[in-house]
Formats: sequence, C-alpha cells, structure tokens
Amino acid sequence: MSVAVFLAEGFEEAEALCPVDVMRRAGIDAVLVGVGGKIIRSSHGIAITADIEIDVLSPDASFEAVFCPGGMPGSVNLSQSWRVNELIVKTAQTGIVAAICAAPAVVLAPLGLLKGHDATCYPGCENYAPDTHFSDSGVVVDGNIITAKSAGWAFDLGLEIIRKLKGDDAAEKARASIYYRF
Repeated sequence: MSVAVFLAEGFEEAEALCPVDVMRRAGIDAVLVGVGGKIIRSSHGIAITADIEIDVLSPDASFEAVFCPGGMPGSVNLSQSWRVNELIVKTAQTGIVAAICAAPAVVLAPLGLLKGHDATCYPGCENYAPDTHFSDSGVVVDGNIITAKSAGWAFDLGLEIIRKLKGDDAAEKARASIYYRF
C-alpha cells in the first residue's frame, strides 16, 4: 500500500510530515516525491530529501493514494507540474486524493476534482477557486477526496488517510501510538 506525498519548493513542513509520520506508523509506504529535485526546501527553509524525484517515476507508476501538502509557493509549484496533475487525476479514478491548506483550492479545484464534493482549505485560499464551495471544517472526507484546513489539522488528515486505506482499527492504533486526542 503506497501513498505519493508530493513535495515542491515552499511546501509547509508540518502539513507534509505529520501525515507521513502517522501513515508510516500504520505501515503505509508514504513515498516523498520530490517535484523539481531530490532536496526540497520548505516554506520555512528546512531542506527535506525526497525518496524519489518525480521525473524518475515510471510512466505507469500508480499509488493507492496521493497527497498534496499546502504552503506557498509549494501549492502553486505542485499545480504547475504536469506530472503531478497527471498522477492526481489518475489516482482519483480508483484511489484516494488528499490535500491540505492551500492545496485543495490551488491544486485540486482547477483539476475539477472538487466539483460536487464538500471540501475545506486555508481561510482566504477560497479566492483561488471561486466556483468551489469550501466549508469551515477542519477535515472533510467526501468519497475518495480528503481535505484539511491547515497545519493544525495535519495529524487528523493523516489519520483519515489511514482510515480510508486500512480501516478504523489501524487509524486508532496510529492515533494511540502518538497519544493524540481528537
């Protein structure tokens, strides 16, 4: 079971790494995919080494889920990657698509993936997708689309990805392992 976690220059590190941490605790192969290089610098200047660069992924690579962290300009950089968009749309057909903060509005909405779905995003980012309705909820799960508002909801997002991929028991075990309360 694998999840592609797309990292582009300017990503929000807590939004990326908190979900990766809990997914890996649950035995999910959360693969850090570098967009634009192997070493990606976060919005706060932290350099993270990706597991693989997007340009070396096999053309027929597939994942059970894909995840776009937010942050600026990270979300914009993800939205401008043809390969990222291709993998998101491909995964949406049979798997889970998750995004947090600015990424639901900046990455998913332009691809048409939020049409007819409930979603949330960072306050003010709704302006990037004026035709999309966003709720004020912290995390929204609607079918195969999972969105979260901000870094404060990163663990909850990770737990919802686990819940969708491995069930309630696996999510509860991961939650308990970090002594996290909802």
